[in-house]
Amino acid sequence: MAAKVFESIGKFGLALAVAGGVVNSALYNVDAGHRAVIFDRFRGVQDIVVGEGTHFLIPWVQKPIIFDCRSQPCNVPVITGSKDLQNVNITLRILFRPVASQLPRIFTSIGEDYDERVLPSITTEILKSVVARFDAGELITQRELVSRQVSDDLTERAATFGLILDDVSLTHLTFGKEFTEAVEAKQKSL
Repeated sequence: MAAKVFESIGKFGLALAVAGGVVNSALYNVDAGHRAVIFDRFRGVQDIVVGEGTHFLIPWVQKPIIFDCRSQPCNVPVITGSKDLQNVNITLRILFRPVASQLPRIFTSIGEDYDERVLPSITTEILKSVVARFDAGELITQRELVSRQVSDDLTERAATFGLILDDVSLTHLTFGKEFTEAVEAKQKSL
């Protein structure tokens, strides 16, 4: 009699464990500051963006892809030429985040590593086009104007990829060795 009770308790426990495992595989969490896009094996990427909280999905059919929608920093170093053909080393610090409503499009067209694919290339493109409008002296004396122009152009370009730029700043600006030596020699002669 006791053996049958223990056997039925064991079967009930096994059934409960299996049921718990199925329920657990049907739940996923989206943390604060994150959003999820659902990939369905039969219908592809869903157009719905899932917000924070605990959500249900169909196990083995659907998979959540979770994106961080908080501002993230990115430093992009670029070597380019000025209007007077001087080599300029610039490092740009960008605080960026994706547009939450565009996450399905970002995932399908660019991928989960959208920031590594997009930001370095568009930053290089914009920096080269803006710096080429100024000569070396203007880059130093009009740094705020250069920074604002880079920020405006880069913000507009990033928006086409579904990215919001919260802050863009020039953190490092140096010139080639020859130019630096010429400036130092000129100051010594004064």
